[in-house]
Amino acid sequence: MTALLDMDQLLDQMETGLRQVLEHRGVESPVLIGIRTGGVWLADVLSKRLDIEEPFGELDISFYRDDFSRIGLNPRVKPSSLPFDTEGRDIILIDDVIMSGRTIRAAMNEIFDYGRPASIILATLIDLGARELPIQPDVTGRKLALDAHQRVKLRGPDPLRIELQEAGQ
Repeated sequence: MTALLDMDQLLDQMETGLRQVLEHRGVESPVLIGIRTGGVWLADVLSKRLDIEEPFGELDISFYRDDFSRIGLNPRVKPSSLPFDTEGRDIILIDDVIMSGRTIRAAMNEIFDYGRPASIILATLIDLGARELPIQPDVTGRKLALDAHQRVKLRGPDPLRIELQEAGQ
């Protein structure tokens, strides 16, 4: 599985895909927002690769999750930080893994609380394809199909690496 999950190849795929989407849509000055924690690590790397000079934002979507009342508050919740105005901006929203789409829905809800962006481009490192909501990434490093007992986890930030885990580890 290691060859399938080479981090440099995944990042190259994301960078190329983002450049193509930005060009196709005519977006010239996007801002990046990473979803904590893995999405923030990826936003840091991709902002450098894409030569985006404006600082990237960080979202902690804990309070926006639709299962908040069931799972409670993560003890490591930190406030979100968006060092720019989202109103009318073209945003690249970055997360490490997309599965059900619920995390992305929560992130978009939070972004709209800050202001109405012109557009949101969704980029994810790994797409597990088990959607519960009709949310699809515009750019993906790799699509994976895992067995029910497997999980994928981004570790980092330095170096960034993907771990395939058996459930319960």
